[in-house]
Amino acid sequence: MKFKCERDVLVESLATAGRAVNKGLPGLSGIQAILKKNTLSLTGTDRDLTISVDVEVSGSTDGEAVIPARLAADIVKAIKPGAVSLEVSGDSLQITSGRSEFSIRLIASDDFPKLAATESETFTLSAEELNNSLQQVVLAASSDDSRPILTGVLLASEGDGLRLVATDSYRLAMRDLKNAAVLKKGQSVLIPSRALEELNKVLDKGDKVDLQLGDNEAAFLVGDIKITTRLIEGEFPNYRGLIPDSHPNKLTVNRGEFLEALRRVKLLARESTPVRLEMTSDGVELVAVTQDVGTAREFVEGSYDGSDLIVAFNPQYLAEGVEVTPGDEITLSTIDELKPALIHSVGVEDLLYLLMPVRVS
Repeated sequence: MKFKCERDVLVESLATAGRAVNKGLPGLSGIQAILKKNTLSLTGTDRDLTISVDVEVSGSTDGEAVIPARLAADIVKAIKPGAVSLEVSGDSLQITSGRSEFSIRLIASDDFPKLAATESETFTLSAEELNNSLQQVVLAASSDDSRPILTGVLLASEGDGLRLVATDSYRLAMRDLKNAAVLKKGQSVLIPSRALEELNKVLDKGDKVDLQLGDNEAAFLVGDIKITTRLIEGEFPNYRGLIPDSHPNKLTVNRGEFLEALRRVKLLARESTPVRLEMTSDGVELVAVTQDVGTAREFVEGSYDGSDLIVAFNPQYLAEGVEVTPGDEITLSTIDELKPALIHSVGVEDLLYLLMPVRVS
């Protein structure tokens, strides 16, 4: 295998494919490089997640090798901008550029897993719309691997569109994509949030996303990048039962003013201290009290319809919910100090963010 490529292009491609490698296992710590004419395919995998990138290069000799992901990326990044030559000779890879020359040992090709192609019908989604949806939903997925079901994002058929749902049991985010019927009626799949986070990083590489669903895996194609992930097996929680039918109390505030006040007040919310919202007819006062540290208070004007209420939330979860909710005005709908509250944008029905209050004395 022998080819030339611009350094910056190679740096980006190695970094993208390298995000899927498993640095702790020798066979999975490498990137598989396959050269066919002028197309170089770079693939990294940890068996659960696979990222492949196709790069246009100036090819001389076709071939295949598994290169050390981290070392190769560091070397290419360190050399000066311009053309880089790479050549496989025996069990070594030579990297040359200008006066720089490196020779590194390859990883045995037999140690790299054999990857099967995903065979299924292809559906197309808008990259921009999917990007917005993932930013709004993925943050609510759990990072606790002891509860694998909650580390996934549910993709479910909903009417003539697609619904995305994630929850870590403390909050829930749900977004509907209208006219995006990529699943059969009643069908749903559970995709690891890690894979969707990686997908979100590359959605600016194209205008559309091709989705392929197999029996046990899903593949997303954006431009010259393909991300393949195993599906999570198991039953997602009955999220519909978590959403209250009605909320007697509704607070409406300017989104920007509320978020800025929350960011200031939560500076005093140390060591999991909640932020209390004291809601009255004039608006809401945000309060954080941390023993031996201090107190923060700030009032935000707004309209409130309901009984005077004090309800407390995890400040980070509350801030993230407000951040991903679009629009100039948001509504916080509550029942009491213990039941789930809803954050949604005034006039927007396709996004819902549910947040469990924190019990305070």
